[in-house]
Amino acid sequence: MAVTSDEFNAEDRVLELEKTCQRLQRQLAAAKHKTEDLVDAVERAAREAALIVGAAKPVTSLKASKQRDAHACLLHLTDWQLGKHTDSYDTSVCEARVEKTIQKTLRLAELQRAAYPVDRIVVLLGGDMVEGITIFPGQAFEVDSTAFSQVFAASRLIESALVTLLEHFLIVEVYEVAGNHGRIGRKGENPRGDNWDRILYRITRERLTGLERLTWHEPTSWYEIAEIGAYRALLVHGDQIKSFGGNVPAFGISRKAIAWSSGVTEPFDDMYMGHFHQVMQLTMANGGRVFVTPSTESGSEYAREFVGARGRPGQRLHFIDPSAGRVTAEYVIWLD
Repeated sequence: MAVTSDEFNAEDRVLELEKTCQRLQRQLAAAKHKTEDLVDAVERAAREAALIVGAAKPVTSLKASKQRDAHACLLHLTDWQLGKHTDSYDTSVCEARVEKTIQKTLRLAELQRAAYPVDRIVVLLGGDMVEGITIFPGQAFEVDSTAFSQVFAASRLIESALVTLLEHFLIVEVYEVAGNHGRIGRKGENPRGDNWDRILYRITRERLTGLERLTWHEPTSWYEIAEIGAYRALLVHGDQIKSFGGNVPAFGISRKAIAWSSGVTEPFDDMYMGHFHQVMQLTMANGGRVFVTPSTESGSEYAREFVGARGRPGQRLHFIDPSAGRVTAEYVIWLD
């Protein structure tokens, strides 16, 4: 049977498609190995650095309060974007503002202790702890340090914060989620788990292993549920919210929070998130609230251009009644 020119062309197209698929598979494998090598190198360096620096300094033992009805702190640390450089922000400013956050937390805890014991603090690490260098074109020109340096600086900062808190609270618990600025490479280029936030959390967690009064909950998903007695807090970064119904983040945040509370996640009372570099508080239909925490960054073009507001640097501190399962005091720790 005669073979037509169309059939020849079809066979040629199949061969070309096969060659293209093979080339893409080789490129994907190379990119995957490159990412795995990068992650392995950072973790290997972390172990070596830990040996050189030594273990975290010992922490003084504390005694539990004999009074009943102790309350707890909830400290939301998020969106440090350490390594970002603006006209009013860089790594040194970030470090100073985080230290200021911890000192203000201790002072506010002392004020609350005049009314009731506060023996426990739950720290929510909300992601975007580093700026990264490759998640959008031109980002490398807006940073003051490499991704490697950012990771270790943020790790040291978190370690210092947690050790200081252990000196003033009987129990310190940590929950973590990753942010979009921790992403390695462009969006979709690498697995979601390959994230600088995850790497620096692990570095810090392993360095603090052995501190008896510190509990670090290893992540299980893109969100975490922090339990403080009867109170359940949903922790997300916020980059999961992509549809706003116009260009108003509050509408999209409310819609997503209500959807998550309908059974998509485990039950929760309130939700904590960052990402938008602004302070917001929204009420859901079930009476729960969404708390949006600002960044330590200042001079944010993202906040000015996208959200249409000047992002004041800050973090969030709440006090929780574990028995009643509710927030009893709310503070935004302003850092400007």
